[in-house]
Amino acid sequence: KLVTLLIISWNSFNMKKFVRIISYIKEYKAQMAWYSLFITLSIVFSLFSLGMLTPFLDLIFGKSSLSSLPVNAINGSSIKDVIYGFLQNNIAKYGKSYALGWICLFIIVSIFLKNLFLYLSYYFLAPIRNEVTRKYSKLLYNKILALPIGYFTEQRKGDILSRSSNDIAELENSVVGALEGLIKEPLNIIGILLFLFFISFKLTLFVFVLLPIAGFVVGRIGRSLKKQTNKAQVKWGEILSQMEETLTGLRIIKGFNAEQKVKKQFYGLIDDIFGIKNRISYRRDLASPISEFLGVTILSGVLWFGGNLVLNGDILSPGSFITYVALFSQIINPAKALSQAVYNVNRGTATLDRLNEILEAPVTVNDIADPMQLNEFKDSISFENVGFSYQDDSILHNINLTVKKGKLVALVGSSGAGKSTLADLVPRFHDVSEGQLLIDGINIKNYSLHSLRKQISIVTQEPILFNDTIAANIALGKPEATEDEIIAAAKIANAYDFIIKKEGGFNSTIGDRGSKLSGGERQRLTIARAVLKNPPILILDEATSALDTESEKLVQEAINNMMQNRTSIVIAHRLSTIRHADEIIVMQKGKIVERGNHETLLAQNGYYQKLIEMQEVK
Repeated sequence: KLVTLLIISWNSFNMKKFVRIISYIKEYKAQMAWYSLFITLSIVFSLFSLGMLTPFLDLIFGKSSLSSLPVNAINGSSIKDVIYGFLQNNIAKYGKSYALGWICLFIIVSIFLKNLFLYLSYYFLAPIRNEVTRKYSKLLYNKILALPIGYFTEQRKGDILSRSSNDIAELENSVVGALEGLIKEPLNIIGILLFLFFISFKLTLFVFVLLPIAGFVVGRIGRSLKKQTNKAQVKWGEILSQMEETLTGLRIIKGFNAEQKVKKQFYGLIDDIFGIKNRISYRRDLASPISEFLGVTILSGVLWFGGNLVLNGDILSPGSFITYVALFSQIINPAKALSQAVYNVNRGTATLDRLNEILEAPVTVNDIADPMQLNEFKDSISFENVGFSYQDDSILHNINLTVKKGKLVALVGSSGAGKSTLADLVPRFHDVSEGQLLIDGINIKNYSLHSLRKQISIVTQEPILFNDTIAANIALGKPEATEDEIIAAAKIANAYDFIIKKEGGFNSTIGDRGSKLSGGERQRLTIARAVLKNPPILILDEATSALDTESEKLVQEAINNMMQNRTSIVIAHRLSTIRHADEIIVMQKGKIVERGNHETLLAQNGYYQKLIEMQEVK
């Protein structure tokens, strides 16, 4: 079987994953049909132009056995007989030069039609190829947004960036680019084979004895491409991680004279990926020369066997034999292209594996079927025997806590006590592992995530902003906000004065992570963002910690006004800011060890008192 190369190579890549890619372009069935039609027509006219070599050579060599059939004898006759009859009539009437002109015209028209249909096939293929990468990019981004926050604590940011950029590009270059090779080249090979059978059945059978050997040898090359490619992608993720860490921590690197240390680490990663990519290139590049060598070896066998058929006076004419050789030589490039396409798919399956690690990761926080809508927060947030574990690490234990509407509850404790994790359970950044969390007496898992989070605003200790305008950052949670509403929120957060001093005012861009702003300015924007959303529930992680003394006083006053008649959960690092909390929850090692207001806890002379003394708060 000539298609042994196809069969062996086909078995060497993961058909299931390739079918999955095809499933993403199901709506492009019409374009795929047009592509298949036009590429088939292109191959037919390409073969026809090469087939015209036989009458050309027979005419040049003066062969006298041309058919004498008239032109109108097409009914019931082969195309070869019709063409030969047409040429014979023209030779008889006008001479060989005139017939030679017709042959050249046939070749020109055939090549024109071949390339016309080839272009039309590419015209319908291009959007199909791009559709796969478009869908994978969207699927990956959607999955990143859907995955729980805990998933990313175990992942390197650079590795995720690598999968979102390098792996998507690799998908297009290797797998999607192979779509063409796996459709066009098999059709090309089959078409040439049929033509070869038509010219000489005996010679083609001889070829079929040699081709499985060549196919087996070529199929053995590159079996480890998938493994090596996966290693390369992992290294790229590590490189991007270090690059991102370097850009983020450049001030610290320079301040601690750590340039040589990080440079050595980076150089080591670059050297590792250099070696891996070299090994990939050695195997990949070996396929082409070996395929060509084996092809020429088989061609030499064809020359020997076919030449003997001609010399022994077999039915094969010299013109047909030369045409056969010319056609057979054309099968080498499609075979090489097919081999390369399959190797590309092998590389691409490694990319698919990496992408699917994210795409198939379980989404542990999602909506139930037909969830309830939390349109209004009416009474309380209740933690009932709540425990939380991530993988095998137990973080919270038997938490029982009720936060009544309009009350301010502060969470205090040493680093790692579980304060942030407890607060993160309310907007369902994580789901409880034990017990239940209720809002107005209903398990929050029964509410839709969108309606739940619509009732909550969050201000984190580290200001998180986006590379957009000031107005867009403030209006993140309320895109439909008017200009007056944005300005009002900025004034409450004590941000208005510095904003209007910017050249573009509220339309000024703030740079990557707000790099064009000071720390205090960034924090005030996050507070303005929370103010504008105006929710009934606030989660504040020491929101004033990055502000100077004057701004802190003004913003704290604004926050106090905003918290009136609202439920507030405050993660406190500076205990002076939560003296007036309705209840202070003291946590240690994931447990509540003390609770009460400021005066009650001081009177207990327990862990809270020790925290006060350590901060020298009187």
